[in-house]
Amino acid sequence: MKEIFLGLFVCALWMPLRAQVSLAGIFTDNMVLQAHHPIRVWGKATPGEHISAELQTQHRTTVADKVGRWKVEFTPMEYSEDVYLRVVGKHNEVVFSNLMIGEVWLCSGQSNMAMTVNGSGGQVLNFKNEVNNADYPKIRSFKVKPQFATTEEEDVIGKWEVCSPQTVGEFSAVAYFFARKIYQETGIPIGIINSSWGGTDIETWISSGAFSTLPERFRSRYLEAERKGIADFLVQNEENRKAFAESVATDVGIDQRWYESSFNADTWPVMDQPKEWTQTALASFDGVVWMRHTLNLSKNDIGQPAMLSLGKVDDNDVTWVNGIQVGETRGAGYDREYEIPAEVLKVGENVITVRVVDEVRGGGFTGKPDELYLQTVAGRYSLAGEWHFQSTVSVGNIYYEDVVPNLYYGLLYNSMIAPLRDFGIKGVIWYQGENNAGRAYDYRTLFPTLINDWRAKWGYDFPFYWVQLANFMAKAEDPNVADSWAELREAQTLTLALPHTGQAIITDVGDANDIHPKNKQEVGARLAFIALNNDYNRSDIACTSPCYKASRIDGTRIIIEFDQIGTGLHVNSKYGYIEGFTIAGEDQRFVWAKAQLIDENQVVVWADGVDKPVAVRFGWSINPDVNLYNSAGLPAAPFRTDTWKLSTE
Repeated sequence: MKEIFLGLFVCALWMPLRAQVSLAGIFTDNMVLQAHHPIRVWGKATPGEHISAELQTQHRTTVADKVGRWKVEFTPMEYSEDVYLRVVGKHNEVVFSNLMIGEVWLCSGQSNMAMTVNGSGGQVLNFKNEVNNADYPKIRSFKVKPQFATTEEEDVIGKWEVCSPQTVGEFSAVAYFFARKIYQETGIPIGIINSSWGGTDIETWISSGAFSTLPERFRSRYLEAERKGIADFLVQNEENRKAFAESVATDVGIDQRWYESSFNADTWPVMDQPKEWTQTALASFDGVVWMRHTLNLSKNDIGQPAMLSLGKVDDNDVTWVNGIQVGETRGAGYDREYEIPAEVLKVGENVITVRVVDEVRGGGFTGKPDELYLQTVAGRYSLAGEWHFQSTVSVGNIYYEDVVPNLYYGLLYNSMIAPLRDFGIKGVIWYQGENNAGRAYDYRTLFPTLINDWRAKWGYDFPFYWVQLANFMAKAEDPNVADSWAELREAQTLTLALPHTGQAIITDVGDANDIHPKNKQEVGARLAFIALNNDYNRSDIACTSPCYKASRIDGTRIIIEFDQIGTGLHVNSKYGYIEGFTIAGEDQRFVWAKAQLIDENQVVVWADGVDKPVAVRFGWSINPDVNLYNSAGLPAAPFRTDTWKLSTE
C-alpha cells in the first residue's frame, strides 16, 4: 500500500509538470481564418513532442522544437462555415469549433479605432438601435488585450466573439461598421482583429528593426529612455505611479473634508466652466484639483430626487452635493449624470464639490455649457460659469498607462502586432494620427515606414486603408495660423503613393467638441467602400473623394481641376458658393476666398484684393468648412497647390 501511495504521490507531483499541447492565443472557438491564403497554426508543447493537427479534411504532423514551439501550415481554403480545428499531442488534444473561412482584417491605431460601439470613448450614434440590430453571426471580432513589451512577444491575449446584441458593444466601432458593410454587400464571413490603444504615437507601432533604419533625428526624443534603459525606466515609472496613487488617497482635501458644505472655499481662485484646463491657469498641471460651485434653491426644488449633469470630465472624478457623495467615474470619455437623493438638496445655499484627478494631458470639465446643469423637479439650473478651484497633489514625473507605450518606439508592435505575423489577414484598416499632429512633417516618413514594415513582416503587400483625421475644435478665423492637423492630413495623403493603399476622408463627420466623433457608421462605411471597390470586384461602388488634379492661373483667378468626381462635382449650398478655399499672392499671405463650380470637375477661386494669385489651399484647417462633394456623396480631400515651408517641417 505504501508503494502504491508513493507511486500515486510521485505521479501527482509529476503530472502538472508535463507540458500539454497548446495553441497561440489568437486561436479560439468562433474564429475566422483567412480564405485563399496558407493557414498557419502554431503553439507550444513538450520539446520533441509529436503533434498532429487537423483542419476539416486536411491533416498535418510536426514535432515541437527544442524550446517547445511547433507550427503547421494548411493549404488555402475556400469560404466556408462550421469548420473545426483539432490538435493532438502526446498527453492531450485541443478542439476549436464554429470556425469560419472568410476575410480577416487587422484593425489598429489609437482611440478612434479603439472606441467601441457602446463603451470606451463614448457611445456611437444611435447606439441602442445598433446594439439591438447587431445580429450578424458571420461577423467575428478578436480584441487584443492592450499590453506593451520591450522585446517581441510570442502571444496575445483575447478571444473571438460572434457578433450579436450581447457582444457587439465591445467591438471596435469603426471595425464593426466596416465589417458590416462588406458583409452586407458580399455575404462573406468577416473577422476583425482589434489591436489598438488610445492616445498612442505611430512610433510605438513600428518595429525596432524598421525604426532603427530612420535618420538619427527620429530617435532624439527617446534619448532619455535609452540612457536609463527602457526596462528600468518603466519599473521606476510604476513605482512613481503607485506613490502618486497613495498620495491621492490621502489628499489634504480628503483629510480636511473639503467636500463638506460647511468648508469655506471663498479664498480659492475661480475659473469659468466648462473649460478644458489647457486653456486656463492649470494648463501645465496634471494631478488633483478640487472644484466647488454654489447655487440657491427654493422649496419647490427639494423633496424629490434631482439629477446632476457635469458632461465629460477628464480624467476621473468623485462628486459630492452638500457633503454627500453622489457619484464617481473613471475615464475621460464618459458623460457624468448623477442622481441626487431627495433628502440631499435643501432650501437656500447648496454646494457641489467635484474632485478631479487629471492623470495626463488636458483635464477638467470638457463638455459643452448646456451639459453642465442641475435638474430639479422645479426646473433646470445651469452650472456653467464661475467655479472655485484648488489644486493639491501633482502627478509629477509619472507616465500613465495610456502614455507609457509612447515612451519608446516599438513597444506596442512588440506585444500587439508581432505575435500576429503568422496569422493570415486580408488587409489592414488604420485610424491614427491625432497624437502625431505636432510632428506632422515626420509622419511623411513614419507612416510609409509602418506600412512597409508590417507588409515585410507578413511577407506580402496586403491592402492598407486608413482614415484621414476628422474635423475638430473651433473654426479658424485667420487662415495664416499654422495648423498641424492640416499638415498631418497632407502627410496621410502623400502616403497614397504606396501601392494598394486607400484613404477615407471624413472632414465632414467630425465633432468640434469631441475628438471621438460618434458617427462611426459613416467612417466604417467609407473604409468599406475602398475595400469593396479594390478587393471585392465592386467597381460600381465609388470609393475615392474628389482629389486635386491640377491648377492654372487665369488673371486674378485660379482654376482648380479635380479628379475622382464620379458623374460630377456638386455643392451643398443653395447659393452655389463653395466653402473652405483660401488664396494667396506672392506675399504668401492667405485670405478667405470665393469659389464656384464652372464645370463638372473645375472650380474657380478668387478673392478681392488678391490681384496676382499664386497659390490656393482647400480644407487647410483643423476644422475646415466642407460643402464640395462628388456624385457619390464623398467630400473633397484637403490640399494645397503651394510648396511653402510648413510649421512642423
